Amino acid sequence: MNANNPERSALIACVQMTTTDSVEHNLATAQRLVANAAERGAQIVVLPETFAFMGDEITQQFGVAEAFGDGPIQTAVADWAKSNHVWIVAGTIPLRHESDRERVRAACLVFDDSGQCQARYDKVHLFDVELPTGESYKESSVFLPGDEIAVLDTPLGRMGVAVCYDLRFPELFRAQLDMGMEFCVLPSAFTEATGQAHWLPLLQARAVENLCYFAAAAQVGEHGSGRRTHGHSVILDPWGQVVDQLAEGEGVVVGSIDMEHQRLTRANFPALQHRRLSTRRS
Repeated sequence: MNANNPERSALIACVQMTTTDSVEHNLATAQRLVANAAERGAQIVVLPETFAFMGDEITQQFGVAEAFGDGPIQTAVADWAKSNHVWIVAGTIPLRHESDRERVRAACLVFDDSGQCQARYDKVHLFDVELPTGESYKESSVFLPGDEIAVLDTPLGRMGVAVCYDLRFPELFRAQLDMGMEFCVLPSAFTEATGQAHWLPLLQARAVENLCYFAAAAQVGEHGSGRRTHGHSVILDPWGQVVDQLAEGEGVVVGSIDMEHQRLTRANFPALQHRRLSTRRS
């Protein structure tokens, strides 16, 4: 199918995983779930954030970091995309920076169905917080923030790419909207505490305010470090309604993205045409 002339309705899938500190194990799990999504008819499959590795310490990301375009994680995902004839949004992969040896990028790569990388999004907003539960996170100690927005043509339409903590910054999605975004994907690893409080309300807000489909792939359960992630991978329609959701456990959610339905929703409820302020860059 021509990426610039999408069908009126097509399927997207989100993979939900409990990633460990074994890259081999994680890649085997992701490969199995991608194949399952493809068998169910998905044309785009979204993997969760840090799908290939989650260690006890965030600094262990250095040990699995790859050069952009070269490495076993990227090679594996490219092979899955080609063999299953699907596009894959590859969660995040730690990629070495060209000049900064002290930090890496949390990069979300998009592979087409021939295994070619069509886009790279480096996570812009880094999770540096101390939660009321006592949990503390400082992603900036390891990762460099990105500074570019990613929107690209796909078989389902114009896709915006964001990652996890980005969800709390609506201006990012407004900027994507100005670049023609029709639906958005969000690989994530929301904590259990923040997920219980904010995961679905934030996703619904972003879907409703931009009148777009949202596909959010999540980490779930307890990881080796003792960290618990919320799960609840979900696909939402432009009205914020749940198309499909998986609360607990590893698995796949699959839902339809109907561009004609979205077009009618935006036409019948023209809130986007009523904007008085713009995020367009000069």
